[in-house]
Amino acid sequence: MNLNNSIISATMKLNLIRPDSIRYHVCRRIFTTGCLSILYLLVASCREKEVETQDTYPNVVIIMADDLGYGDLQSYNKNSLIPTPNLDKLASEGIRFTDAYCPVSVCSPSRFALMTGTYPFRSWKKSGVMANYEPSLIQPGQLTLMQMLQQKGYTTAGFGKWHLGTTFPTLDGKKPAGYGKFKAENNGANIDLSKPVSDGPMDHGFEKWLGFSCASECWVLEGKKVMGILQHDYYNVDSAQNKEHLKTIPRDEYLSLITDKSTQFMQEHVAEHRNKPFFLYYSPYVPHIPLAASKDFIGSTDAGLYGDYVHELDFYIGKLLKTLDSLKLAENTIVLFASDNGSTFTETSRDTDFSKVSNSLGEMDIEINNSLVHNPNGELRGTKQTAWEGGVRTPFIARWPGHFPQGAVSKQFFALSDIMATLASVVNNNLPDNQAVDSYNLLPVLMGNEVDVRPSVVIQSGRGDKGLRMGKWKYIEPSKANNGTGELYDLEKDISEGENLIGNLPQKAQELKIELDKIVDGKSSK
Repeated sequence: MNLNNSIISATMKLNLIRPDSIRYHVCRRIFTTGCLSILYLLVASCREKEVETQDTYPNVVIIMADDLGYGDLQSYNKNSLIPTPNLDKLASEGIRFTDAYCPVSVCSPSRFALMTGTYPFRSWKKSGVMANYEPSLIQPGQLTLMQMLQQKGYTTAGFGKWHLGTTFPTLDGKKPAGYGKFKAENNGANIDLSKPVSDGPMDHGFEKWLGFSCASECWVLEGKKVMGILQHDYYNVDSAQNKEHLKTIPRDEYLSLITDKSTQFMQEHVAEHRNKPFFLYYSPYVPHIPLAASKDFIGSTDAGLYGDYVHELDFYIGKLLKTLDSLKLAENTIVLFASDNGSTFTETSRDTDFSKVSNSLGEMDIEINNSLVHNPNGELRGTKQTAWEGGVRTPFIARWPGHFPQGAVSKQFFALSDIMATLASVVNNNLPDNQAVDSYNLLPVLMGNEVDVRPSVVIQSGRGDKGLRMGKWKYIEPSKANNGTGELYDLEKDISEGENLIGNLPQKAQELKIELDKIVDGKSSK
């Protein structure tokens, strides 16, 4: 018998008693007290369920590698020369995607897509990456992944690399020296290091932050204050004033530093707020050039210094995942792994000379003189900065024990922009129609249902050349890179994009072009 029926039954029995009798008044008091008690229990139960719902939201950890190739992990490439036991274990414990996209082949726009659920061509910067001291790519009022999770009670923290713009105060009120450049002899000469930065990570949803905004600026932020200087082979802040109090951080110690800070954050969070969910953005500057593997890992792989650096990254990711285990958090934590774009290199080996490699596309081809050769992007054509698959396709792994299947492989399309809508579904957050406009909810796929959710993915090169993946077809618009002819590939038959079919199938190319233009010219891809 439920509570409603019990109350009705008691009321009927009370009505049978004479209202002028002592028994009636005693029973009435008992009845009233009982009803109030039941009402209190119902309210308390509802509140308990509400709190329980909040407390059972999973923690979220996003691991974002920097310039890691599709073929670096052994779980993606059986011929990889790089041991990646921790990431391979993560893949065996969750689901990995074969057709996931960055969706841009350079870092700032891909990170913008991740953080906002929006294609970066809708931002003010239509191509390339953020240069020194440029303002935020994230517009005022644009909801970020972190803010969306904060709305559901999450504590948010990030460590490593931001590269979405930050405003630095200056001593003379002018733009920072080196503004809009990647390398300037007077970089940061007029930066006021005594004042906080603005429009950076802390202003877009992070409650805790330690990392740099742009590596070529060299400044390492803790919260809104500059706390250190990242040593760099290409850049320096020698012209900056009043920097004596800042800590200098060697490049080969930065990975260890942000890993320690990340594990420390989780430990402190559990000690102080165990029942409150957290979001951790772990964003190492690895294996981005210049390569800075620590001495303990140099020579540890047959893929040369590049492979050593990836191997070291895997080691520290293992340390992060082991912390989740030791804190008994793994069962209620979603772990997502991806790279922001493809690798800089097509081949590496023990004999590779990496000293002259830079971010310039023309300097990415390096000479190999070794029988043991590693292909960072596997069988995919192209590298970072290109519109080919080697530039825009990423390994993507997701683990949530008891929710995502173990050892599963999905061929469904996934873009980094989809993380926002997918996590919004996890935490029951109904995103406004004008936010995360290019983000699809892939939670059903992550849970093992091979259903078609995303019909296509817009991809983009570092130069801004756009393309569209739809079904088995890949279209790239005419550009200088293809001599103005455009490109069309059947990726089902030609994963390496070796045969351009645009001359043979002009109607198919036109079909994809029309769809691409529709998405680009519209306000949403949905």
